[in-house]
Formats: sequence, C-alpha cells, structure tokens
Amino acid sequence: MLIAQISDLHVAAEGADVVGKVDSRATLAAAVARLNALRPAPDLVVITGDLVNGPKPGEYEALAPLLESLELPWCAIPGNHDDRAALRRLCAGQPWVPPEGPFFQYTIDHLPVRIIALDTLVAGEVPGLLCHRRLDWLAGRLAEAPGRPTVLLMHHPPYEIGIGFMDKLRCFGVERLGELVEHHPAIERILCGHVHRPTCVRWHGTLASTAPAVSFQFALELSPEAKGLWTQEPPGIALHFWREGAGIVSHIQPIGDYPWLSTR
Repeated sequence: MLIAQISDLHVAAEGADVVGKVDSRATLAAAVARLNALRPAPDLVVITGDLVNGPKPGEYEALAPLLESLELPWCAIPGNHDDRAALRRLCAGQPWVPPEGPFFQYTIDHLPVRIIALDTLVAGEVPGLLCHRRLDWLAGRLAEAPGRPTVLLMHHPPYEIGIGFMDKLRCFGVERLGELVEHHPAIERILCGHVHRPTCVRWHGTLASTAPAVSFQFALELSPEAKGLWTQEPPGIALHFWREGAGIVSHIQPIGDYPWLSTR
C-alpha cells in the first residue's frame, strides 16, 4: 500500500498570496499534478491540515476546484488555519467524513493499513491539543482492531523538533497518547504536518514524522531563539510505502522539474 502525504497547503483566496510572495493555489496545483503522475499510483492521499491560510472568506472556494482535479482518493484533517464547519462542507460526500460533532475525527478501514484521523485543532489558537474526549474516542477506535497495522494522522506533532518558536506551538496533552501508542504496537506511524519541514523521531515505540509543506518551508533554525523565517526550499510530498511483514518505508519527493537521468 502506498500512502502519499501532503500538508500545509495554505490556499489563499483568488488574488491573495501567502507570506507576501507565494501563490499557494499554484503550489497546490503543481502538487496535484505530481500526485496524479505518480506510478504506482498512491492508494490514498492524506492531507495533514492547514488546507487554507486563514480561515478567510473565499479560501475554501479557491481550494475546492484544485482538490477536484486530484484523481486519487484523499482524506483530510483540520489544522490551526482551518475551520471545522467549512472543512466539513468541502469534504461533503466523501465516505470518511465524520458525523456532526465537536471534533473532525474518523477512521478509514477498507485498506490494508488502517487510518485513524485525529483532530488537534483548538479554535482561535495556534498550538494543538488532545483533550480527554478526543483521546477517549481514539482509545475506543484502537480497541476495535488492536492487531491491524495502523497509521495515525495529526496536524500538530506531539514532539519537539528543535526549532524554538515551533516547539511552543506543538500539540499538548499528549501524555495519554504516548501511553496508548505504547500499548498498541500495531501503530506503524504517526503522520503530522504543521512545521513546514520533514522531521522524524522515535516516539513511544513508533515513528512519528512531519512532512514538508506544499506552500512554503520554514528555515532550519535549530535554536531556541528561532525567529520563524521562511525559505524557498522546494515543496514536497511524503510517500509512505507499506508492505506486509516489512512495515513502512518513507520517502520525500520534491515537487518540481527534476527529470530522471541515466547514470551511464
């Protein structure tokens, strides 16, 4: 099974840019074209939050036709820049959309690897949180199929990455999440976004990682005094290739014109 992960699309309304310079509609269009061209085709595209840049008027309307051009099955979770109600409207008709409720959480069960999507959004705040209600829900879902290979989706990572300003904006309330992960070794990965960089760490017995952003990357400032500068490093797609008995191996595929050339 091949899972493609994109994150932090930050799609702005028509005529608006992000960080004063980036056309995030164009960057997502390039990502969708790259995803559609991948061979073998991914079984699922997971979008780990911050689909829009506000949320502001017109952003989800600008996002909708770009996602309609994606020829692959996809799912999404909210990030701190998203609005749950607007995201629910955007995803209406998708088989995984959760019923009405305070959180946007769901499972996808028909694939070889089970997907459990977690909602870490705190409306109006930048850091994330896993409260007891969200974690009670997760505990129930894990108990349904404790032996199945499983991937958890979160927007905010539950760990520090060493970039000072971003570590203050991670997911909090994760102590019980760590306990649940330790008690469910079938959790193959925790896939996150939010930090606009690829990172990976061993966390409570599994691997947790973040994906590069589709929109723009934050600079690699490994310092407590990091200012939150951004850089024109290329956007990317994370590809997670699962094989029975072998687990998941992950790759980062830059988005851009990088032709394959013979070594001879």
